[in-house]
Amino acid sequence: MTNNDDDTWAEIFATQPDSDRRGGRVGSDPEPDPAPATRRARRSGFDRPARRRSGRAPVVIGVILLLLGLGAGAAWFAWSNFEPQIREALGLEVADDYEGDGNGEEVLVTIVPGDIGEDVALTLQQSGVTMSFGAFYDLLLADASISFQPGTYALQGEMSARAALDALLDPANRVESRVTIPEGTVLTDTLELLALGTGLPVEDFQAAIADPTRYGVPAEAPSIEGYLFPATYTFEPGTTAEQVIERLATEMTTRLDALGVAPEDRYRVLTLASVVQREAGSELDDFGRVARVFVNRIDEGMLLQSDATVHYGTGNFDSVFTTDAERGDASNPYNTYANPGLPVGPIGLPGQVAIEASVAPPEGEWLYFVTVNLATGETVFSETLAQHEAAVRQLQEWCNSSEENRTVYCG
Repeated sequence: MTNNDDDTWAEIFATQPDSDRRGGRVGSDPEPDPAPATRRARRSGFDRPARRRSGRAPVVIGVILLLLGLGAGAAWFAWSNFEPQIREALGLEVADDYEGDGNGEEVLVTIVPGDIGEDVALTLQQSGVTMSFGAFYDLLLADASISFQPGTYALQGEMSARAALDALLDPANRVESRVTIPEGTVLTDTLELLALGTGLPVEDFQAAIADPTRYGVPAEAPSIEGYLFPATYTFEPGTTAEQVIERLATEMTTRLDALGVAPEDRYRVLTLASVVQREAGSELDDFGRVARVFVNRIDEGMLLQSDATVHYGTGNFDSVFTTDAERGDASNPYNTYANPGLPVGPIGLPGQVAIEASVAPPEGEWLYFVTVNLATGETVFSETLAQHEAAVRQLQEWCNSSEENRTVYCG
């Protein structure tokens, strides 16, 4: 096909008034049916405007004569490049819907809370997923049971209205980031997990927590450590680091409020709970007793003597034990061997069980505990120093009972 043929078709359709012309497939997309501009207009329905017929007769004659005088190849070229105009000229229905499942180009479509069907239809048309507002909206009118869940969905450009509807109703097409923060995770590791899960730079999260007070953390707290609730979260595309941190902090506040923890007690509860989380291991029944040991020791004026707090202050998490030098270093504000009371702040992110244990520990006279089997987490709680020393010997015997115990658990 030559450029002269292209020019011929262009000249034919140039005879139409501007208000009747529809863009062809060369250089522009077919103009979609107009959609109502406001929700009120959309709710009240709309009528597709009738196309003007003035000046069509010369065009129709020209189209018919030219088609008759061309071969199959030329006719195919004309239809491929001027289908909307030919349909318009011959009085055929102008297509308002694509065919198939899309053109392979991903388009993210977001349905926000409060969107109604008309909003979704307009969003799809404006984002290039569907050809027209009406093609999609007609499907909604035909089935009043259709509803949409807010979220961001991965669709494609140039989908048929039916394919777009099916894609929006399929939860598998919902796009979200999923991040799991285990209980006891320290803040630095938490930020790394959040960055990995959301795809945001870790620097964004570091900047977001630069001023912890914006999330309700008291000014005396060393950082936001302990004030983010560990759990599995999902985030929509476009969520900022500040919004992520806000969500985790709000979740922690909600949990504390549900347990009746007053705002002025949050700092103490979270600090104690973070120590319980790190010391209690995996046995859930031990959390309450560990909390009771620490509360009893504080009430008796005894040092907490928690190796976990020392490790947090030194940054050494490779061993369950501490050295004499580490335990004697009072300059470490997290060293509960050398400094009385709770550490200066939380030493990780406590979970629900640790928080509940710290809010209401069970009654008991225990003042000591030690894990005597580091593989199973078996822990012995004692009321006297003699009982505790016997349990410590039991741990030492377990460590020396095998090479694996010595190197893997007790090294």
